[in-house]
Amino acid sequence: MAPGGPLPVLGDPAHVQLTASLRSLPGRLPAAPTAILLCSAHFEAAQPTVIAEPPSHLLYDYGGFPPESYQLQYRPPGQPALAQSVLRLLRGAGFEPQLESSGRGLDHGAFIPLMLMYPSAAIPVVELSILASLAPEDHVRMGEALRPLRDEGVLIVGSGSSFHSIPEIIRATRGRPGSALIGQVRAWRPGAEVEL
Repeated sequence: MAPGGPLPVLGDPAHVQLTASLRSLPGRLPAAPTAILLCSAHFEAAQPTVIAEPPSHLLYDYGGFPPESYQLQYRPPGQPALAQSVLRLLRGAGFEPQLESSGRGLDHGAFIPLMLMYPSAAIPVVELSILASLAPEDHVRMGEALRPLRDEGVLIVGSGSSFHSIPEIIRATRGRPGSALIGQVRAWRPGAEVEL
């Protein structure tokens, strides 16, 4: 899912469809999740990195938005047992996962969709980084390794577009042609639209 920056939470009319989709998602699931494992494209690390502690703050990792977007609050509990399961499953798949304990807050790729999906912040959340290499095959292996968590009632969420280049977005919104990067993304994902 693509979080759309803070604007969906602020009721921006251009994000009505995204906002409605995220708000309706919990009702489309077979059961309420026991916990949420969220992988955000705004959290990259050399090895899969897991944050087990409840977030102490939010990372307002965006700029140029209305002042109220920097006052948003979302404080779900963490779930150390889930974090340990993630570490174990990823080790079993040949990764060298790390446990982050520096108090990193939730980035907007995590808190924006969660605020719309589960506004009460009652469901435990564990955030997992993506790999800085951005290697698709490694991310597929991560997903396959984590699949057993679904049987335990864990909702696994990937947040961030398949293509996320602010300079390309700016070019497109100003009517300028995009770079060869857009063609490379389309070649890698035939038939998929590149979200700008």
